[in-house]
Amino acid sequence: MNHSAKIAWDDTVLPFQLDASDIRGRVARLDGVLEQVLAQHDYPPMIEGLIAEMALLTAMIGQSMNTRWKLSLQVRGDGPIRMIATDYYSAPKDGAPAQIRAYASFDRETINLNTDPMTQFGKGYFALMVDQGQDMAPYQGVTPLAGGSLASCAEAYFAQSEQLPTRFSLTFGQSQVPGEDAHWRAGGIMLQHMPKASPSVTGEGGSGEDGLLDAADLLSDDESENWVRANALLDTVEDIELIGPTVTPTDLLVRLFHEEQPRVYDAQPIKFGCTCSDDRVRQSLSIYSAKDIATMTTEEGIVTADCQFCGAHYEFDPATLGFEAKDGGA
Repeated sequence: MNHSAKIAWDDTVLPFQLDASDIRGRVARLDGVLEQVLAQHDYPPMIEGLIAEMALLTAMIGQSMNTRWKLSLQVRGDGPIRMIATDYYSAPKDGAPAQIRAYASFDRETINLNTDPMTQFGKGYFALMVDQGQDMAPYQGVTPLAGGSLASCAEAYFAQSEQLPTRFSLTFGQSQVPGEDAHWRAGGIMLQHMPKASPSVTGEGGSGEDGLLDAADLLSDDESENWVRANALLDTVEDIELIGPTVTPTDLLVRLFHEEQPRVYDAQPIKFGCTCSDDRVRQSLSIYSAKDIATMTTEEGIVTADCQFCGAHYEFDPATLGFEAKDGGA
């Protein structure tokens, strides 16, 4: 594979449905998007791997939720890794790419880069937030960290907050071909049982880790049979098939689920993108008084701001900031 020649299905999310099982899903492949996300920072490989996993989850979840504007995922902890954050911006029109951005916050002095990454979060939570834009109330759901991966945290979130049995099979890592630099590549499949009007959930806790709900707690016998069968088929997938340099998403679905009658829809292209701007920074500072702005002013007499997602640097005259700005920030 020539990394310089983009593969047609790279940086896309393919929606599908298994008609025989009442299950929907997504196949995602990320390549150039990850390169651009990670190029904004100098992260150690452990952190890069977590961002690759989180970006892959974000691409599939964001596309499946049909948000009007933005979906955000965050994992926060009290350990050396403080936060992994991603944003998914919906495509402005059919055929246009959705946008993803991501960053991590961690303590370089105390992090152990030679152990299981999930142990470095300590105690914390997984959060999903949906912002539908102006004049729409935002939504946020939070669940405890569960399992040994970010994917398992996302599965636990959907079981608790949405009561939707959900499964992710992901793979990601650095790929290299002779004569080219190593680069990150990721691929995965998301399965999700179709929503029901009245999930059969009791208030007695679930059968999952620490009493969290599990798929078995949410499905009837017939539904459970379909879910178990589809998951058993997904268990046969190989990493090289998920990464997909030679196996197209449609071919992969036929290999895995041909008896489940897979039906595919239009693929969603994905690109790296950041929404930061001079105006947005000014707006975020508009709630502060002149006294507050003064505390942010450097010895050089300017206020600076850096975007954690893309690294953009902004400098402002403090007199133009805050709700007491002399000229309204023009």
